[in-house]
Amino acid sequence: MSVRVRRIYDLPEPDDGVRVLVDRLWPRGVAKDAAHVDEWPKGLTPSAELRRWYHAGQGSYEEFARRYEAELAAPEAAGLLDGVRRLAEEGTVTLLTAAREPGRSHAAVLARLLEA
Repeated sequence: MSVRVRRIYDLPEPDDGVRVLVDRLWPRGVAKDAAHVDEWPKGLTPSAELRRWYHAGQGSYEEFARRYEAELAAPEAAGLLDGVRRLAEEGTVTLLTAAREPGRSHAAVLARLLEA
């Protein structure tokens, strides 16, 4: 199983495998045909409340990750996570995000859960 996290602004690479956008909104300045996104499970993204809380600097990344994991336990999100996990079992999956620091974003939390 191979799960990668990349910024959607980076050019697609041949070894990206299945490219999954994990942001709720389409990233600014990215043409849909140029992004080469294969899947876009919007239900995997953090809630608006959690995103606002984290981006306002009200808590640590660790607390954000804990709260986000709790949201992912909801039936809809858990089902979508299982779907992406099945893709990762078949080959490489690249999680795409517009986050400036992908390693400290919800995409990193998803990658860790998928590889567990």
